[in-house]
Amino acid sequence: MLIEHEGVSPTVHPSAYVAPTATLCGDVRVGPGCRVLFGAVLTAEGGPVELGASSIVMENAVLRGTRRDPLRLGRQVLVGPQSYLTGCTVEDEVFLATGSRVFNGARIGMRAEVRINAVVHLRTFLPADAMVPIGWVAVGDPARILPPDQHEAIWAVQKDLDFPGYVFGLDRPADGQSLMPALTERFGRALGRHRDDRTAEEASAANGEASPS
Repeated sequence: MLIEHEGVSPTVHPSAYVAPTATLCGDVRVGPGCRVLFGAVLTAEGGPVELGASSIVMENAVLRGTRRDPLRLGRQVLVGPQSYLTGCTVEDEVFLATGSRVFNGARIGMRAEVRINAVVHLRTFLPADAMVPIGWVAVGDPARILPPDQHEAIWAVQKDLDFPGYVFGLDRPADGQSLMPALTERFGRALGRHRDDRTAEEASAANGEASPS
């Protein structure tokens, strides 16, 4: 499914393959030799999603570009099934295993590995050839790589990375107050721009073009 969003449609290199149940929305650019498999979602939420040559996005992965941080994959990157990437930069020959999570403003160097269910947190720099073990968390710049049970050590770094301010432009609430009313109002307003989206067929018809076969 190819969807026009905010007047921009996805582009897919002729040598690439996109499965019929994958969804590409907006300014998504799929490079030569890429493979985007069943159920994957690539969506440009104000910033592009770019896949370098011969990269592979497996089943049910989600890749999201943001206005502040486009999402860019280098060459020969593998994104495993059910992974989630948003607003990050991934250099060449990186392996992101099943269920990996890479957040806004993160950068992953060449040949790095993020193993099953591991996390690279927002604004984190994971250098070339680094490895995040199964279920562990990389956080900070330079990255500290910590097991998930070390919550206090993770939070000591993560707090200053300012997730609500960096991602949503909101101040962290005082103790006893919730961020969620302001967050859902702001994020919901942004996501509401999808109301005007059109499929490739609808866009072609509106422009008086022949529908793609």
